[in-house]
Amino acid sequence: MTRAIMIQGTGSDVGKSLIVAGLARAFTRRGLRVRPFKPQNMSNNAAVTADGGEIGRAQALQARAAGVPPSVHMNPVLLKPQSEVGSQVVVQGRMVGTAKARDYQGWKPRLLASVLESFAHLRAEADLVLVEGAGSASEVNLRAGDIANMGFARASGTPVILLGDIDRGGVIASLVGTKAVLDEADAAMVRGFLVNRFRGDPSLFADGMRIIAERTGWESLGLVPHFADAARLPAEDVLGLRGSEARAGCRTIAVPVLPRIANFDDLDPLRAEPGIAVVLVRAGEALPGDADLVLLPGSKTTIDDLAYLRSQGWDIDLQAHLRRGGRVLGLCGGYQMLGRLISDPHGIEGEARSVPGLGLLDVETVMTPLKRLEAVTGESLPDQVPFAGYEMHIGDTAGPDAARPLLRLADGRTDGAVSADGRVFGTYMHGLFADDRQRAAWLTRLGAAASGANYEAGIEAVLDGLARHIEAHVDCDRLLALAG
Repeated sequence: MTRAIMIQGTGSDVGKSLIVAGLARAFTRRGLRVRPFKPQNMSNNAAVTADGGEIGRAQALQARAAGVPPSVHMNPVLLKPQSEVGSQVVVQGRMVGTAKARDYQGWKPRLLASVLESFAHLRAEADLVLVEGAGSASEVNLRAGDIANMGFARASGTPVILLGDIDRGGVIASLVGTKAVLDEADAAMVRGFLVNRFRGDPSLFADGMRIIAERTGWESLGLVPHFADAARLPAEDVLGLRGSEARAGCRTIAVPVLPRIANFDDLDPLRAEPGIAVVLVRAGEALPGDADLVLLPGSKTTIDDLAYLRSQGWDIDLQAHLRRGGRVLGLCGGYQMLGRLISDPHGIEGEARSVPGLGLLDVETVMTPLKRLEAVTGESLPDQVPFAGYEMHIGDTAGPDAARPLLRLADGRTDGAVSADGRVFGTYMHGLFADDRQRAAWLTRLGAAASGANYEAGIEAVLDGLARHIEAHVDCDRLLALAG
């Protein structure tokens, strides 16, 4: 019989995704068929699945940890924020509409059917399903109709392990307080607890673990020390967006941080290169004058993020950067911003409108309802360097500069555009820099030496290290026994 266990948290960013990834690799190494599952996720950092949809980036990493291709059933409900109060709703890999936060509460009862269907699909092919909750289990104000935490646990009969983060402080209160606010039936679903991100001598928190167990009646399953190599894994939440420090002799890539930045894990392989400094430019800061490349990242709301870019004066900084001989690369939404015009006749990003782009590429974009979700291979032009990546975008882009495409795909299509002077580039392709061949080619263009590191092998090594870390500090045998 397939077993399942759910990791819920006392709050957001307590390390649920990392713990599930580590457990997935650890139990897979024991010979179990493991599948990750997150009923509802909220993220603009998504991944293309083998079955032609999209899911949260964390579930794709967890699938990798389990040694299986990502599937839309691993994250049946994905919310992609488009504003402070509304999100695009993706169900089993496909967009079904947009909803404001208050309206979305009414969607949940009918979405639960899709969640349970996907859960049953995974259980049918696994020995163990590792379920990740969302946000905080203690948000009892959102309990009615919940599909992400206790609502799912109760509907599916899945036992829960509660995870707290000692690094942010107050972990005793957060765990004990969660027990205090949960209703009796929900609290009964919790079988044990974990404390994450401990630093220092673990014996100093022995009394803390005892107090939590006594006050909650829940079993202590482990005190997990901070895992430094977690920073080398792709982050899903924008809270995990990181740059890298400038070092002597480094080439600088400047990245304006946009409010709806998407698929920012495109930056991770560059951040890991010793010859590159990835400088994140925040609100109120100017683009650095010594940047070798300005990289405009993907965006969930291209038009609104373009307006934000202008409000920060970064459009003026880009012009100065090019006058100094710098280069600019736009990825996906960033590519659309570089053109002369962006039209949204169907109101996909909000109201129907057309706005002028930055005018750095002689192309125009029309937003279209069809979303392209596909893993692709090909080569860059004109250097014929192979690549593997993926497309995840709406919109068609065309114009004179697209006659100088950046990429040729294996199916014969071309992608992207290059300016007449060869210093402004745009492409819809994500994942270029995770390909060691492409990353080396771009570093060569910037006059930097590539490290020669195998990025994907590095991720695998970190996942193996994470599994060993988890097994050393979590009672995995007991956790498996508690799984229902």
